[in-house]
Amino acid sequence: MSRVGKKPISVPSGVKLAVANGNVTVEGPKGKLQFHMSNRVSADFKNNVLTIARHSDEKPDKALHGTTRSIISNMIKGVTDGYSKELAIEGVGFKAAIQGKTLTMALGFTHPVVFTIPEGLAVEAPKPTQLVIKGIDKVMVGEFAATVRRVYQAEPYKGKGIRYLGEVVRRKAGKTVTK
Repeated sequence: MSRVGKKPISVPSGVKLAVANGNVTVEGPKGKLQFHMSNRVSADFKNNVLTIARHSDEKPDKALHGTTRSIISNMIKGVTDGYSKELAIEGVGFKAAIQGKTLTMALGFTHPVVFTIPEGLAVEAPKPTQLVIKGIDKVMVGEFAATVRRVYQAEPYKGKGIRYLGEVVRRKAGKTVTK
């Protein structure tokens, strides 16, 4: 049996969880999320404990067992605590600004890079060189952070670019001139 999938999920107080027709709905203080489970797995909710079971020991069922449990567990954590990713921008003249639902970044290109902030996410810029992306959906937060980072990833020679806060970029030595 799957080691992750067989772990029961305890639902904290203040979170409403409903399982009906393969749909799992989680509602908490920060918002509401919904997930449609595969018909290869089933969920049982009793006494504030959710257990996930699979119908057979075939390889696709085993894979979905742990994945489904992790997704539902992340949904519960998202509606109670939320998720956040922090990005650091390094480089001379590199900065970010937020105006309404628009993220505008100056990254040394001939034009500013503009992103529309997706519904359900909040983006803050405590400093012009720092971004904080917050939301209740772990996948949306991570995907938007990766999309922003992909515009100008930190390069190994000068370290300029966008990186996750705390990420270490391995530096390379530049070309040397021999005499």
